[in-house]
Amino acid sequence: MAKTEVILTQNIIGLGGESDQVRVAAGYARNYLLPQRLAIPVTQANKRHLEALKQRRAEREAHELNHMTDLSKALSKMICVIKVKTGEDGKLFGSVTSGTIADELKHQFDIALDKKKIRLEHAIRTLGEFEIDLHLHHEVKGVLKVRVESINPVAAPVVAPVEEKPRSEKRGKRSEVEAAAPAPEAKAEGKPKGEKKAKAEKKA
Repeated sequence: MAKTEVILTQNIIGLGGESDQVRVAAGYARNYLLPQRLAIPVTQANKRHLEALKQRRAEREAHELNHMTDLSKALSKMICVIKVKTGEDGKLFGSVTSGTIADELKHQFDIALDKKKIRLEHAIRTLGEFEIDLHLHHEVKGVLKVRVESINPVAAPVVAPVEEKPRSEKRGKRSEVEAAAPAPEAKAEGKPKGEKKAKAEKKA
């Protein structure tokens, strides 16, 4: 396959940035890059534009760096809540992927983030809160908190009735003795009133 060299005038992911001189398939350059003005042929006249392209590239990269730095700070303060369906045992129907998180960021915070920048080693399959690594830029990394919650109604916990502890046998015997003891009022009365009156008359 014939190859040709071109100078990129735009940043093309997987190929290079503006001002890069790259080798590509001749047909790709002829049918796509050159007609779309994404590249220019390598000629002495076009090489003079390299300085202007390099300057534009430096400005773009500086802007991207500042934007991603600010975005990293903002995302570190957010909690992305993802509602999922679960079974009775709390297991998820399906899983939460980097694409799911990217969609929720757009829906909840109107933040468009390429799912490739969300570094999720394994899909999330359980409820809970997770810290997800973000690679926003080759010089900027960040962390996003993701909380996975169930949309299924949570049943109220059943509280078992508390049974009263039986009184000890010793405590029961003590109660029986206290019940058999005379009341304080009866003990204070002493002798009957009639006997006291007879003694008073005899003394007089």
